[in-house]
Amino acid sequence: MESASPAPYWYGSDTDDRRGSRVMRSLRSYRSAEMAMRRRAQDSMSMGENELRVLRFLTRTAASGSDATPADLARHLGLSTASITALLDRLERSGHVRRERHPTDRRKILVHGTEQTEDEMRDTLGDMHVRMMRATRGMSEAEADIVTAFLDRMRCAVDGVCVATRELCCLTAHPAITTPTTHTAA
Repeated sequence: MESASPAPYWYGSDTDDRRGSRVMRSLRSYRSAEMAMRRRAQDSMSMGENELRVLRFLTRTAASGSDATPADLARHLGLSTASITALLDRLERSGHVRRERHPTDRRKILVHGTEQTEDEMRDTLGDMHVRMMRATRGMSEAEADIVTAFLDRMRCAVDGVCVATRELCCLTAHPAITTPTTHTAA
């Protein structure tokens, strides 16, 4: 059902803009809740955002059966290798990661999360992950495809760059979408 609230000043006042504004409010509300959850997790684990990003990356990498190197982490986080080294030093001192030489390429260093990390992440984030998965239950394949495509377009719109081509975002190029020429007062 359409909301009767006025569209924010930077959107037009037609039906599509009102519907889009309602979706954007919901996205902002979700993002605020997610940011609050991340702050709680950081506080609980006495870590910053980048430390948690490293641990999530290592968890996903291990689950896929792949190895992670400091260079992989630097690329993923968009940080210098020097910054990654300092970050890994802190995480190693706190018992959250371990570094080891690659078994066949002695020049490479592999980074792994520890059992302590898995336990702490499960204790801190496990219930929230269960609740999030419950929220997706009951969606049809078509609904999941629609939500996934929408979120891909939003990610592309926010980044401004297409994941596939690394060029200007291709997912938001839609002929029916135009920038409004008139604005309503806030």
